[in-house]
Amino acid sequence: MFWKRKSKKKDGQEATGSAAEAVGSAEEVEEAEEAESEDRGERPEGKVGADKAEDEKETATDDEAAEDSEEEKDSDGGKDSEEEKGSGESAEEESASTDVFADEGEETGVTGPDSEGITRVRTAGTFEFDGEKFEMVANTWIVEADEDGVIVIDPAYDSEAILEAVGEREIYLVACTNGYSPHIASAIAVAEEAEAPIALHPREMRVWRRYHGAEHRPEIEVEGQGSLDVGDLHIDVLALPGTSTGTVGYYISQKGVVLSGDTVRSGEPGMVGDTYLDYTTQLASIGEKLLSLPPETRLLPDSGPATTAAAEGRNFDSWV
Repeated sequence: MFWKRKSKKKDGQEATGSAAEAVGSAEEVEEAEEAESEDRGERPEGKVGADKAEDEKETATDDEAAEDSEEEKDSDGGKDSEEEKGSGESAEEESASTDVFADEGEETGVTGPDSEGITRVRTAGTFEFDGEKFEMVANTWIVEADEDGVIVIDPAYDSEAILEAVGEREIYLVACTNGYSPHIASAIAVAEEAEAPIALHPREMRVWRRYHGAEHRPEIEVEGQGSLDVGDLHIDVLALPGTSTGTVGYYISQKGVVLSGDTVRSGEPGMVGDTYLDYTTQLASIGEKLLSLPPETRLLPDSGPATTAAAEGRNFDSWV
């Protein structure tokens, strides 16, 4: 499915925005394929030679010098290797620390746009689950699709703040990672204001109806292994069951990001309220779908700071 721009409604004229078709597989059970990426590299060994001398004394001196040189090279090689390794980790840590969305704060407000044209809007609200109420600050992500429009992912609790951050740009799509309120609370308000379609996994319709009623249905059904082409962006839909059966992530390789919802947050698997619903399945989603992406891929969650596939890969063993 592809669309570039959607006609806005004009006075005395009905909107002509196209209705979106369902994308992705419609099968009830999907098989997850493991993807592994392995980097291999070889470092050539150094070779040191000694000049041939005319007498034994000079030869012995040259041999000793050559041996010292070889030992120094081996020593320096090991040192350089460790320094290179440390430098790589430092570069990764520096990259993470310079991410404008890596802050640990919980204040509501707008951050960005960053260099990829992504803006975060933090809004506060109450998440009700299993008879309990949880106060939280949720992330809504606004991603530039082209020079004219954006997509809005997980519109949370304040539609006015979200629309203000969008500004004069068009909204091509409102995409939700699952049906819990931090991901859908403002979906209808934002979509109707912009006459944009809403995307949601069909297994999330029961939760959606509890919140929004049956009269407002998302126009687009998304499932794992499906894709969307919106503006200049190609978006792969990743199946991420665990926090709910229909949780998905939106992977935009052009920008090196995954809008990953509540599947994983910085330093931990995401919880629903204060519990894990299907921890084993959730870990499988994290390991097979998110951590198999390029290590520098940024994971933009539904709450808390941004993180990377590499950073959470180092944490994964402690979660198993």
